[in-house]
Amino acid sequence: MQSAEMGMGILKSLAALGGAASLTAVAQAVGESTAKVHRYMASLVEQDLVAQDAATQRYFLGQAAIHIGLAALRQCNPIRAGEPALARIQSELGVTCFIAVMGNLGPTILRIEEPPLAVVVNVRAGSVLPLLWSATGQVFLALGAGTALPAQARQEWALATPRQRAVLPEPAAIDALCQQVRVQGFASVQDLLLPGISAAAAPLRRHDGAVVGALTALGATGGFDARPGGDAVGRLCAAAASVSAQLGFLNASPQR
Repeated sequence: MQSAEMGMGILKSLAALGGAASLTAVAQAVGESTAKVHRYMASLVEQDLVAQDAATQRYFLGQAAIHIGLAALRQCNPIRAGEPALARIQSELGVTCFIAVMGNLGPTILRIEEPPLAVVVNVRAGSVLPLLWSATGQVFLALGAGTALPAQARQEWALATPRQRAVLPEPAAIDALCQQVRVQGFASVQDLLLPGISAAAAPLRRHDGAVVGALTALGATGGFDARPGGDAVGRLCAAAASVSAQLGFLNASPQR
């Protein structure tokens, strides 16, 4: 068992060091002597979990390790990974919470958790949300990579209500909104999509940083504080960061 733990520790340290490092650097990372780490390295090389560059003598993750990593990535699903966090954050905040992904028509709710006395809002599994007027949509618009999203956002703006135009008075304001979401790392709205309803949303990122989902909480404006810096937003972002870490995103630090 100790040998297995040591071997796994070496692989984890090698990955944390960028996937390639000297024997000395790995030994320092695991807190063992270079002689001991070298013996384990020889076994890992034999199993093709580690390889060595003949020119630099640096060790790097081998083909078998790559295959294991790819198999793990294929299992990364934002819904499956996010369901425990979704239930937990709903219980903590006591408001409606859901996970949405980008569908053919826009951000689409796939999993939803509601409190016993849920605020009556017209959202359910399968609901498609706007890009501009929902916190969920703003996350995908500002942090996603869809080339068609800006045009879709401008179409939404053209159909905006007077109340929505008061928040975004001109199309150029969309760029400023997106920049704000990027700086914050999350989106929040108040009475923008539905009067009396506030919402906050945080991105779910996969290993390469791409946004593959959004974790959202919404409730009555008077009872749910979706403003930046609030406790609810902090908890939501922490939950989203934990899901992103499970999806392989290494820089999953929560924003507030």
